[in-house]
Amino acid sequence: MTKILCIGAGYVGGPTMAMIAKNNLDVEVTVVDINQKRIDAWNSDDLPIYEPGLDEVVNEARGRNLFFSTDVEKGIADADIIFVSVNTPTKTFGQGAGYAADLQYWEKCARQILAVSTSDKIVVEKSTLPVRTADAMERILESGKTGVRFDVLSNPEFLAEGTAIVDLENPDRVLIGGHPTPEGQKAVQALVEVYAAWVKRENIITTNLWSSELSKLTANAFLAQRVSSINSISALCEATEADVGEVAYAIGKDSRIGSKFLKASVGFGGSCFKKDILNLVYLCKTYGLDEVAEYWHQVVKMNDYQERRFVARILKEMFNTIAGKRIALFGFAFKADTGDTRESPAILIARELLAENAEVVITDPQALEYAKTDLADVIDRVTFEPDPYKAAEGAHAVALLTEWKEYQTLDYQKIFDSMPQPSFLFDGRNHLDHQALHDIGFNVYSIGKAALKHI
Repeated sequence: MTKILCIGAGYVGGPTMAMIAKNNLDVEVTVVDINQKRIDAWNSDDLPIYEPGLDEVVNEARGRNLFFSTDVEKGIADADIIFVSVNTPTKTFGQGAGYAADLQYWEKCARQILAVSTSDKIVVEKSTLPVRTADAMERILESGKTGVRFDVLSNPEFLAEGTAIVDLENPDRVLIGGHPTPEGQKAVQALVEVYAAWVKRENIITTNLWSSELSKLTANAFLAQRVSSINSISALCEATEADVGEVAYAIGKDSRIGSKFLKASVGFGGSCFKKDILNLVYLCKTYGLDEVAEYWHQVVKMNDYQERRFVARILKEMFNTIAGKRIALFGFAFKADTGDTRESPAILIARELLAENAEVVITDPQALEYAKTDLADVIDRVTFEPDPYKAAEGAHAVALLTEWKEYQTLDYQKIFDSMPQPSFLFDGRNHLDHQALHDIGFNVYSIGKAALKHI
């Protein structure tokens, strides 16, 4: 029986390994992590991450051919294929701070694989890494004198949080990069067979290592670029009273452009977009491609501008002062159907509102505990309320920041009646029925659309 190990039990490792185990009954899959609390959660009925459909996949395979453990060394020793899915955050220190990927956890993992292994391994990069990182991985693994052979592959993830299980079940593509040598191609085919248990062969793409590594960064950069592009137009739409939704629909009908990722919003968040673009910027600068670096850097700058512009509009429309005013933030996760708050626009928005001495209350169906961590240094100035009706009670304004479906079905007449007048609603996701809200009595401000005001 082939034994697969994944080092790292996070948003990528857990769901991906669960899907592999579900579809490969002849494979034993183990997920390891040094975080005992996280592993305990994976072994419980209360999984450490929220993802629609994940519970069912885990429950089907766990205990049969899917296992979660903190015994990293045993997992390495036993494994035939090792997925490395450790955190690679943006550096906060030294050379490349704020741009380059922090690879210290990845390197420690590589050295531990070398130290423990006594049999040949296929080592798969699952974390998002700078192009040519596999070269460094190989240099570390080949520094041993034990005679153990390591074949390094790149297999980046393309999951979208909130739809990860759907993405895993029916992926647009699975990308596997390896060396063109006979040994490298043999390793590639071994991994192809794992995915071929449920993915169509034509959707499994094989490339060289460097193309695979760069494709991940490039894919996220292109997607984020589209979001920033439509958000830049949203500012122009508000100034001219054009409707960004109509503009997006019109240009999206062009088959050369398409409609995806053209929904204007308060900005993108998540663990990948900003981190990967800044990594790409640093990579370009490293190779002396300064103009290319600045081109991609502008995508992040536009996103930062959109978040701050949202707060500036709140301040302007609420008579240029929000000091002492209660503002309810509907949603803190960076998107719906996940509890993840990494790089969520809500973090900056909450802090900017606090800087104006507003009274901030946050509600979210999944992300409140993460919000408390993100705002730990100002937690005494923020109210966390799971009930949106209580959050909005007495609020001068509601700002919708996450497109949870339940926010569309709330009784906004009840919410309006509980708020002082005039009351304001700022829809940062263009998620609600603005005319209906205006008819109730709200002054409604949305992204890239003309305001609906009573005053």
